[in-house]
Amino acid sequence: MFDFDWYPDKSGNSHWQLSRADFVPAYLKLFETDRSVFRERIDEGLRVLAKCTVCPRDCRVNRMENETGKCRTGRHAWVSSYFAHFGEEDCLRGWNGSGTIFFSFCNLKCVFCQNHEISWKGAGREVTADEITGMMLSLQQRGCHNINFVTPEHVVPQVLEAIPAAIEKGLRLPIVYNTSGYDSLHSLKLMENIVDIYMPDFKFWDPGLSQFYMTESTYPEVTRAAVKEMHRQVGDLKCDEDGLALRGLLVRHLVMPNGVADEKEIFRFLADEISRNTYVNVMDQYFPDAQVVRKPDRYPDISRRITGSELKRARQAALDSGLHRLDERWRRMPL
Repeated sequence: MFDFDWYPDKSGNSHWQLSRADFVPAYLKLFETDRSVFRERIDEGLRVLAKCTVCPRDCRVNRMENETGKCRTGRHAWVSSYFAHFGEEDCLRGWNGSGTIFFSFCNLKCVFCQNHEISWKGAGREVTADEITGMMLSLQQRGCHNINFVTPEHVVPQVLEAIPAAIEKGLRLPIVYNTSGYDSLHSLKLMENIVDIYMPDFKFWDPGLSQFYMTESTYPEVTRAAVKEMHRQVGDLKCDEDGLALRGLLVRHLVMPNGVADEKEIFRFLADEISRNTYVNVMDQYFPDAQVVRKPDRYPDISRRITGSELKRARQAALDSGLHRLDERWRRMPL
């Protein structure tokens, strides 16, 4: 049984609302218009795997022959778990959960990663495209409101392989691309008119701190370009009559201790260069984990949780930038 505080269309603004009855997922429209596009994009994705430039790391290893680079993933994707997730934003989890598929490994190495067992150590198992198809359909059968690909940056070709069969077997849910933001424009364009909801993190603004905390100085530059491309494809986030997300961009920002993430600059970029209507989740769940716990003396600035005043300042910075669609929890968790 479910128990919610329920406030449909909380924004009260029909400009950001779509009718669930009229909504058709982007990939279904594309499939019905010209299904050969999927074969072309799959072939292109597999070609890129053979000298891998799927993500911005550009390792150029032959993943088709199971050579591995930074992401430690070969020909097939690895999945750690898939389930109805009730920890996502209300507009994704609804009352039946967001149908998450957690891909193992990652193309970043965040020293504070709260999923390091998955992203660093690769907890999970190797899966085929047919198995990913089965996961999507299983999540739909359970009543999930969307299919939520978590950390897909390095497995875009493998995801693409799974979608046509899922469509033919009845997949009809919005697809969520849930990413660190460290995505190549090439891969994002392969997903155009397939992804309905892009949900990138924007972690750090400063290249030096990005290198120190994530081992990649190009992260801010790459993520700015990626977010622009995502917004070009799907626009501002739109929800149905019950507040469930159907299409658009949702950006997450994890507030860090001592302001090391430069949230003011990130919010200014989103407001000025993307859209003041960008839906933003200013996240408060940072805690020291992974390498930060093991080596606190090396990472003193982030070796504690954030304070209430730091969260308040971050939210105010978002509002001061001109952003006004900040995520708030307005439903109780299911009992």
